[in-house]
Amino acid sequence: MTTHAHQDRPSRTELGRVLMAAGALTPDWAPAYAHVPRAAFLPDLMWPFDMASGRSVPVSRSDDPQSWQDYADADVPIVTQWDDGLHRGTEPGTEPTSSASMPSVVFRMLRDLDVSPGHRALEIGTGTGWNAALLAYRLGAGNVVTVEVDRAVAAAARTALERFGLAVRAVHGDGLAGRPDGAPYDRVIATCAVRTLPYAWVAQCRPLGVIVAPWGTHWGHGDAVARLVVARDGRSASGTFTGPVEFMKLRAQRAVRPDHHAYVTGGADDRATSSTDLTESAFLGEDRFSAQRFAVGLRVRDCAHAVAEKRDGARPVWLYGLDGRSWACALFRDAGTASVWQSGPRRLWDEAEAAHRWWRDRGEPGHERFGLTVTAEGQSAWLDDPADHWPV
Repeated sequence: MTTHAHQDRPSRTELGRVLMAAGALTPDWAPAYAHVPRAAFLPDLMWPFDMASGRSVPVSRSDDPQSWQDYADADVPIVTQWDDGLHRGTEPGTEPTSSASMPSVVFRMLRDLDVSPGHRALEIGTGTGWNAALLAYRLGAGNVVTVEVDRAVAAAARTALERFGLAVRAVHGDGLAGRPDGAPYDRVIATCAVRTLPYAWVAQCRPLGVIVAPWGTHWGHGDAVARLVVARDGRSASGTFTGPVEFMKLRAQRAVRPDHHAYVTGGADDRATSSTDLTESAFLGEDRFSAQRFAVGLRVRDCAHAVAEKRDGARPVWLYGLDGRSWACALFRDAGTASVWQSGPRRLWDEAEAAHRWWRDRGEPGHERFGLTVTAEGQSAWLDDPADHWPV
């Protein structure tokens, strides 16, 4: 194998130690981490997430090479494309559409993939090409196929992979269909999130093969990594979630933001009003990765929620039915009970409160107790026991 030599920078070495201590970087992946630096696959202009300011910031290698390298070696996500390539200029665009994930997330997912020498792997979402390069270092470039829906992103990744000496087969195409001409694969990994895991990925993976993909519901942006094992008969795949993440969605499954004014067409004064004893913190959890948000999303189908800013000690949480125009609003206050408005054939707040109660009554399970099963007929979620499942 021929790869370009690289300088072993102290910041990369220290990050490697941190990732090893946290269990994200396992010993079998340590050589790949050491020999395949993320910096080799990043563009000259990028937008890393700055922890101090809480936003993406433009960093140019030509203007500030030290900052560029420091971010490349840091455990932060880096946006590499905005607005499907239509964005121009150095300031961040409107919507991030391609990125380099945090190294800790990358190596946790590669750990879950459990590759071995001789395995053939299909990657959905090439991005910068770094993840494909890591796989190729372990498995050999001829054993890795990666599919990227954006032609320009695919071309840039292909160039970076060839320049680095790992000429992976990088294909421009829609990963929704997998890559049947290279099947069957021993492993399938997605670097974009899905709401419906394509059955094509199951069909193209060998029996007892492993599929690792971020998966989430319409409820919100929070996802969890699903690790599925294909059944011996090859007709289904099932497994548990390994932990919360947030990824850009497969382009064919991007969320459609509900138009608030299309749902709430008049004032709320004439709506039936009730109240709830649930508090804001109990319902939403500490952040968007909370287990209760994930659980409610699993139980309340075809529904999105939006958390508004708090004003004068009150925060509205809106629910929008995606199968019609049902909506609900819970107005949480710093003191006193929350008021609830609901409209439409679905009583969305009642559904959400029942889902939260279901989660609480089962011991407030974390992501790892939930699972997903995918068949040709659809997908279902479950808690602890795959036999006790429901459609999602």
